[in-house]
Amino acid sequence: MILKLKIIFKNNKVVFENYFFMTILQVLNSLFYLLIYPYLIRTLGKESYGQYVFAMSIINYFISLVSFGFDFPAVKEIAKNPNNKSIKSHVISCVFTAKIYLETLSALIFTLLILLIPVLRQYWYIYVILFGNTFVNILFPTWFFQGIQKMRIVTYIQLIFKFLSLPFIFLFVLGPNDIEEFSFIVTFFNFAGGIAASYLILYNEKIKIHWISFGELKLWYKDALPFFWSNAGAAIKQQSIAIMIGTYFNMADVALYDLAYKIISIPNILFGSINGALFPKIANDARKEVIKKIFKFEALAGLIVILLVILFGKFIILVIGGPKMIDAYPIAVVLSFGVLTLLLVSAYISFIFVPQNKYYLVTQNQLVAFINFFTFSIIGLILYKNILSIAVAWTLAGLFEIVYCNILIKKHELF
Repeated sequence: MILKLKIIFKNNKVVFENYFFMTILQVLNSLFYLLIYPYLIRTLGKESYGQYVFAMSIINYFISLVSFGFDFPAVKEIAKNPNNKSIKSHVISCVFTAKIYLETLSALIFTLLILLIPVLRQYWYIYVILFGNTFVNILFPTWFFQGIQKMRIVTYIQLIFKFLSLPFIFLFVLGPNDIEEFSFIVTFFNFAGGIAASYLILYNEKIKIHWISFGELKLWYKDALPFFWSNAGAAIKQQSIAIMIGTYFNMADVALYDLAYKIISIPNILFGSINGALFPKIANDARKEVIKKIFKFEALAGLIVILLVILFGKFIILVIGGPKMIDAYPIAVVLSFGVLTLLLVSAYISFIFVPQNKYYLVTQNQLVAFINFFTFSIIGLILYKNILSIAVAWTLAGLFEIVYCNILIKKHELF
C-alpha cells in the first residue's frame, strides 16, 4: 500500500505540489483574517467592520468585471505550452491588455455610482481606496502561476506581504473611526504583492508583455464571455448577500454573516483547491475513472465539513468573535451545506464542461443558480424577515446547481 502511494505521488508530484501551495495560499489568506478578526471586531466594532465588508462586497463586483473570466482559458493555454515563452508572452499580453480596457470601463462606472448614489457618496473615501484592489487583479495574475504549476511563488508573495501589513494594522487601527486606515493598509499591501508578482513574471520567467489591439482581443473576449457570466453570476450571488443584509437589516448583521462565512471558508478551501490543482492535468487527460473518484472524494469531504461546523462552529465563534457574535453560529451551519454544493459544481465545471469546451453550459448553470438564489431570498425575506433566510437561499440555490449540472450532462451525453 505504501509503495503504491509512493508511485502515485511520484507520478503526480507536480499536481500534489500545486494543490499544496494553492491550498496553503488560500488557507493562509483566510487564517490571516481569522487571526486578526478578534482584534478588528473589538477595535472597529460590528458596525464599522460591517461597513468595510459591505464596501468590499461592492468592489468585488468590479473585480469580477476586470477578471471577466479569462482565467480558465488562459490557464488552459499556459498549461498546454508551459515551456513556450513566445506563447506564454502572447497569452499574458492578451489578458493584460484586455483587463486594462475593462479596468477603464470599471473606473467610469464606479465614478458614476459614487456621484449618483448617496449611500456610496457618504463613505466615498473608503470605496475609492478599496477600488485599488481591481488593479491588483491585473498586476497579480495568479492564473499564470497556476498554469505553469508554480503556485508556491504566489503563496510566498502573499504570505510575505500579509505579515508585513500586521504591524501597520496594530499601529494605525485603534478605534471605530479607523476604518479608512484599515482599508488603505489592506489595499496598499495587496498592490505591493501585485508589483512583486509582475516583477517575477517579467524578469524570472523572461516574459515580454506588449500591447494588443482590441481587434485581436475579440476571440479572447468571446472565449472568456461564458466564464464571465458564470463568475459574474456567482459574484453577484455571493456579494449580494452582504449588500442585501446591509440594506435590509444593518451593518452589525453584515458582520455576523461575514464571521459565519469565514468559519466555513477554511474547510472549503482545503478541499476546493483540489479542482484548481488538478485542472491542468485533467485538461490534458480527462479519464472517466479518475473523475469519478474525484467526485466521490469531494462528496465525502463536503459531508465532513458539515459535521465539523455543527460540532465545533459555536466554540470557534465564541473564541474569535466573543459572545456578542454567537448569532453567527446557525448561519455558519446553514452555509456549511453550501460547501458540498460548491465542491461538486466546481468539479463539474473543471473536469466535464471545460475540457469538452462546453463553456456555454457553465453560463446556463450559473444563470439558473442566480435566478434560484434571488427567488429564494425574496421569498425568505418576505416570509421570515431574518438574515438566516438569505443563507438558506444560498444553500438551496447550490443544491439546484448540482441537479441542473446532472441534467445538462445527461442531455448532452458528456460523461
